Amino acid sequence: MEFLLDPNLWIAFAMLTALEIVLGVDNIIFISILVGRLPPEQRDFARRLGLGFAMVSRLLLLFSLSWVMGLTEDLFTVAGNGFSGRDLVLLFGGLFLLYKASHEIFVEVEAKEQDGPGESDPVALKAAGRKAMWAIVGQIAVIDIVFSLDSVITAVGMVDQIGVMVAAVVTSVAVMLFAAKPIGDFVDAHPSVKVLALAFLVMVGMALTGEAFDMHIPKGYIYGAMAFSLAVEALNLRARAKRHTLIQTA
Repeated sequence: MEFLLDPNLWIAFAMLTALEIVLGVDNIIFISILVGRLPPEQRDFARRLGLGFAMVSRLLLLFSLSWVMGLTEDLFTVAGNGFSGRDLVLLFGGLFLLYKASHEIFVEVEAKEQDGPGESDPVALKAAGRKAMWAIVGQIAVIDIVFSLDSVITAVGMVDQIGVMVAAVVTSVAVMLFAAKPIGDFVDAHPSVKVLALAFLVMVGMALTGEAFDMHIPKGYIYGAMAFSLAVEALNLRARAKRHTLIQTA
């Protein structure tokens, strides 16, 4: 137990946990938007299941370190550009994220709600709800693998102790589990924030696709743009709330 008294271990754990939480922001946004399309009584279960997939996929990748590091070796070359297993995962994950975020933006901005099973058919309504939930959980599982791969490769590059990595992953997912519901509720309550979050996912999808072609976009630029946009949107929300209060008191 003497290793627990090593300050370097705790510093590494704190830094890696913070990094895992930051890298998990995109995952939280994606999960929050998808589960927002479910009935309220199914959202908590789908959210917990999605984050559970995130933790399991990261832990499985951590315990397969040799395989993960092998994913960075080129498998084939196209037009002088080498593609590794990691590149292929990032490419297909980025394209999936671009498609899904663009589709959700279209539904939010342009498309009308589809008519589902009638309220007079509760059995069909319940079956459709279960089908929609598992379809969403499946989409969360797919994108979890993409985000987890990037996260685990970053962890392996920072720390060489598997116990520290596992503890950091479990802690970060616990924090995300605590934060996911209020973030999801806030996004659902503010349509403009939801569209902004979907735009973030488009940007992340483009970054992942670019990474597959060795176009490295520093994450600081992406998170900086996200923070600036959120600050501007927070001012807009405050301004709208103030106007609404003035109208009510007039």
